[in-house]
Amino acid sequence: MNPVTIRNNEKIIKGEIGLPASKSISNRALILQYLSGNKLRIHNLSEAEDTELMAALLRSIKENRDASTAKVLDCRNSGTVFRFLTALLAVTPGKWLITGSERMKERPVGILADSLNRLGAAIQYENKSGYPPLSIEGKKISGGDIEIDGSVSSQFITGLLLISPTLKKGLTIKLHNKISSLPYIQMTLQLLNRIGIQSTFKDNVIRIAFQDFEAHELTVEPDWTAASYWYEMAALSREAEILLKGLQDESIQGDSILTDISKQLGVMTIFEPEGIRLIKSGNCVKDFVYDFSHYPDLAPAVITTCAGLNVNSRFTGIENLRIKETDRISAIQKELKKAGFQIELTGNSELRMHPIHGLLNKDGEFNIPELMQNPAPFKTYSDHRMAMALAPLSLICGSVQIENPEVVAKSYPCFWKDLNKAGFELTFEEM
Repeated sequence: MNPVTIRNNEKIIKGEIGLPASKSISNRALILQYLSGNKLRIHNLSEAEDTELMAALLRSIKENRDASTAKVLDCRNSGTVFRFLTALLAVTPGKWLITGSERMKERPVGILADSLNRLGAAIQYENKSGYPPLSIEGKKISGGDIEIDGSVSSQFITGLLLISPTLKKGLTIKLHNKISSLPYIQMTLQLLNRIGIQSTFKDNVIRIAFQDFEAHELTVEPDWTAASYWYEMAALSREAEILLKGLQDESIQGDSILTDISKQLGVMTIFEPEGIRLIKSGNCVKDFVYDFSHYPDLAPAVITTCAGLNVNSRFTGIENLRIKETDRISAIQKELKKAGFQIELTGNSELRMHPIHGLLNKDGEFNIPELMQNPAPFKTYSDHRMAMALAPLSLICGSVQIENPEVVAKSYPCFWKDLNKAGFELTFEEM
């Protein structure tokens, strides 16, 4: 897809949007469906690229169980798929080589692989120790007790939790250090509970006994993380009233914390039977401080919102942003700088953003300096969240151009169509 230029001259956002189904829930559900022998029926499965990749690879695994030669499974740029399948393949008879993109080969997986090996798995590193690709000889493992660093990635822990009901001794995980993205671990446990798998989580110790899967049906919720870009648009608009269909107050997704975050940034959330309605209130705080330890996927949208609102901000708990699809700390700094926004990195765990003097006039309207008007094209770094977080800056900058806009397919395939539906003008450039 060619670069896209985005404009919204009226700076008004209105309409009804059907958000994509949660890929976080969908990918967990697909693993559980496989382990249950298709006893789990899934409704409203995500159409995101990551979920389609997960489904395709699971079909390939099913077709190649017990093969005498190693089956190569390419997870491309999906950390979720790679980590969940690493755990699944460890307990799936057969020979497997699991790999991914060049960026994937730079993302650590040692904590997960080493934990599985301590439980009796047979996993070897093909190249660099602690990193993909992995050679796996799948077999039955009995389970037991392990200790794991909870500060690196919740996906390592989730991968282990998903296979735990199949282990004869069950699984007990003792988590050390600060737990990263805790709501995602809680999501996994709640999903297991919804399909009849019992667990306990107390004093940083999770216990799941060996249990049989029974027949269940599961409907996947719309994606709260996808809503973050609509909250961003509402905050940066002159006027906004938009219905996000299907989102409800009672959600197993931790990113529903958006309602509290965005209230501070001038967006009200009204819960209605058919979804949530976002209304721009304009009541924005002067100083904004937030710890993203548990909500890392919200960071790109929230940081960009604060830049666009010219809010004095401090962001902590961002360490894990470096091991996402790209180094999101470096990427967000570089791209926002193109529009004149300066973000200072303090150590490795804190970003600070100071207001630009004179950006707002006495009536609270923006005096846009020349640097911010139609900035240089934004790079996406093959990262869907970078593309979606930067696009709403068109409400501040007049227009922005996004390179490689097709990356949104990873989690939100209809993002550009939905922007157009809500009042944005999109022009796809000729190469």
